[in-house]
Amino acid sequence: MTIVLIAALLYLLAAAALVRGVAREPAPGMIWWAAPALGAIALHVAAHVLVWREVGAELHFFAALSLVGLGMAALTVLYDARGRMAALGVIVFPIAALTLLGYGQAAHPASDTLDWRLQLHAWFALLAYAALAVAALLALLLWAQERALRRREFHRWLRALPPLTELESLLFRTIWVGFALLTATLVTGVLFVDDFFAQHLMHKTVLSVLSWLAFGALLFGRWRYGWRGARAVGWTLAAMALLVLAFFGSKFVLELVLGRTV
Repeated sequence: MTIVLIAALLYLLAAAALVRGVAREPAPGMIWWAAPALGAIALHVAAHVLVWREVGAELHFFAALSLVGLGMAALTVLYDARGRMAALGVIVFPIAALTLLGYGQAAHPASDTLDWRLQLHAWFALLAYAALAVAALLALLLWAQERALRRREFHRWLRALPPLTELESLLFRTIWVGFALLTATLVTGVLFVDDFFAQHLMHKTVLSVLSWLAFGALLFGRWRYGWRGARAVGWTLAAMALLVLAFFGSKFVLELVLGRTV
């Protein structure tokens, strides 16, 4: 679809503008990256809406991946607008472009209309994955920033990041949001999804609960023991890995390998 290609190009244009901003002093104004980013997000939404009008709401592997990319891009614009987070946009916007291109190339068979309760569960899940995926990227940026500062390697890209304590605070605020959404996902799954503990969903449920426990342990450790730095990064990435396996790993195997509908 033409709209998909235009949106992907706008995402890449926004990322390029942020890269240029890191390389220049002073950095160009927000309009140079925000305008294409917002345009890309709007077209990203439109691409899904146009398909949904024809075949119904889709939640297959590529559709879910694209929606998570959309959520990550929207959250990134919010973060970039409030401070120095250009490095996050440089990573997220190309990811959003790739997920959208994958969705554009995927087949779009007619979908059954989902009950509002299942739709609520699905949206909680997608928002949780988007928020926690951004948290994982923030953890990686935090690790890279700490490593560079510890080695006294003052790279130019460090200007694209906020101070270390501010970045760490943003990481944990994002994890809190994602943890709340993941909690809502599990609760609505138990309440609204038929056979939530059925065989084909058991591995997804177990991995999701393990991820929830890992994020919960991290937040408790932060509150009680002041966990930070490498320990916070390690727990974040481990918990996110479990979540990726729970949702996209399961959907990849069941839908693309075994040809089943999840």
